[in-house]
Amino acid sequence: MSKRDYYDVLGVARTASDEELKKSFRRLAMKCHPDRCPDDPAAQEKFKEAKEAYEVLSDARKRAMYDQHGHAAFEHGGGRNGFNGDVGDIFGDIFSDIFGMGGGRGRARRGSDLRYLIELDLEEAVFGIDKQIEVPTLVECDSCEGSGSADGKTSTCTTCRGQGRVRMQNGIFSIQQTCPHCGGAGKVVVNPCRECRGEGRVHSERTLSIKIPAGVDNGDRIRLSGQGEAGPSGTVPGDLYVEVRVREHAIFQREGDDLHCEIPVRFAQAALGADLKVPTLEGETEITIPPETQTGKLFRLRGKGVKSVRSGRTGDLLCRIVVETPVRLTGEQRELLQQFEATFAGEQASAHSPRTSSWLDGVKRFWDRVTS
Repeated sequence: MSKRDYYDVLGVARTASDEELKKSFRRLAMKCHPDRCPDDPAAQEKFKEAKEAYEVLSDARKRAMYDQHGHAAFEHGGGRNGFNGDVGDIFGDIFSDIFGMGGGRGRARRGSDLRYLIELDLEEAVFGIDKQIEVPTLVECDSCEGSGSADGKTSTCTTCRGQGRVRMQNGIFSIQQTCPHCGGAGKVVVNPCRECRGEGRVHSERTLSIKIPAGVDNGDRIRLSGQGEAGPSGTVPGDLYVEVRVREHAIFQREGDDLHCEIPVRFAQAALGADLKVPTLEGETEITIPPETQTGKLFRLRGKGVKSVRSGRTGDLLCRIVVETPVRLTGEQRELLQQFEATFAGEQASAHSPRTSSWLDGVKRFWDRVTS
């Protein structure tokens, strides 16, 4: 009977994230675990199938192999019983053997790096904040202290005879790779730990405190050394990369170290000039707009932007004036506006509307070209 596709087994898309894989496996495990369904062989078989799928897809290296070769990647010497190194290891060992530099055990393995996406408000990104995050990861098994052994006993690996590497001869090339049986350790566990099944690592969620520095922006990454996935027994853990995403703000838009905002004003204020209170991230401040201010006019408030996390330079706040048309006019207001508009009649009207005059001149020149 042919195996089902691992993605179909877990009910996820091929682009599923690690978190989506984990949630799907948890759901299936809760439903089909042998402890919950002791008298249901079909459910137990589904659990075994889901566990096998998750063990492959939750491992970045195995998942890449599966995506490329399917189930064949783990048959006839593949997966755990076959290729277990990367391309760099293989070619490094080829040249070592050719030039007589020896094989050795290769580079030390380590745990996988992890990526965590954190969302911040603009104020949090600008001023910095301490956050606690929950990171799903592989951690060192407490029961065996990461050794994978229930009693600490190990024996020499019979595949590599304790060398941690195996050699493959192909014509003139001698290729070394990490031993697929012991993973390069040279020893194997005699009595596997029941808690981690000899892996030395278990799935868990870890709470970490992280300090977000002031001035971070979208796409910035914070590296937490050694806070990634626990490595195989005797190796160091990977790193955790926290990537920042800043939520949209109701008032401000950020461009580099500068902030932008729009300031609505009534047309009487724009025409006569006014003192306006405008918001900043540190509280209100006041600007003076001169008479005859037009929509789109920018007022720069120096030093009211964001202090760069890299250069230490502080940006500016740019306020863009938007002249609003009044709505819900009373009868008196409408009458006053009609009287006001009547004062623009005659040849002198264009003197009060320079943009309208230049726009009409442009339209006239355009039609002259079209009709000529």
